[in-house]
Amino acid sequence: MSQKVAFITGGNRGLGFQTALDLKSPDTKVVIGSRDQKQGEEAVAKLRAAGVDADVLKFDITNSGDHQAAYDYFNSKYGRLDILINNAGLAAGKFPGTGPEHSASDVPLDILDKVFATNFFAPVALTKKLLPLIKKSPAGRIVNLSSILGSLTLQADPNSPIYKAKSFAYDASKTALNAFTVHLAYELRDTKVKVNSAHPGWVKTDMGGDQAPMELSEGGKTSAELATLPDTGPTGGYFHLGKPLPW
Repeated sequence: MSQKVAFITGGNRGLGFQTALDLKSPDTKVVIGSRDQKQGEEAVAKLRAAGVDADVLKFDITNSGDHQAAYDYFNSKYGRLDILINNAGLAAGKFPGTGPEHSASDVPLDILDKVFATNFFAPVALTKKLLPLIKKSPAGRIVNLSSILGSLTLQADPNSPIYKAKSFAYDASKTALNAFTVHLAYELRDTKVKVNSAHPGWVKTDMGGDQAPMELSEGGKTSAELATLPDTGPTGGYFHLGKPLPW
């Protein structure tokens, strides 16, 4: 198969759906993962109407059985995976309707467990499972959906615009995901696989809320750009719209 094959977790809505739109190309097959099969099929219909060569895979990032099912799907149908976008995520606090506000000292441990399970442990486990297929790609790309809120440099700087935007569980989970990006990129430094973290921006989504300054149409650009990097592109980086962010 000459097309690149891309898998976007949580691709049936929001940033994942927009990223699928932005990957539109005759050279790319986009498979979106959706926990709800019906919602996924509805999303695929919209993508196809927009000219995207798309399919849906029923997929829950927190279900290890679905990780194996995804491996079996891509292995049997394509024999490889070119692009993995770890987009599915969970917020807690700071974003409307996503959980109680909390600080580092009073975070409910069940919230911490739940957020890390979705935002860190699950993407690590899925990436490990699919990595043998990504290594078979002539130009494998792994994009981890992070956030500027995961930047320790900016969180520690009193002059930073995000200095007061602290929601410990979410922020720490994205910091941990950034560490995974750095370590995996180093491990794969002598291969053709590139691994990067993406900050999509504060976007008008169910998670970001209506007060977010960026439109959804802008939110998938960073992920799509990192997913289609040329051989000379960076690896082990942290980016927003082509500009590096401090760790």
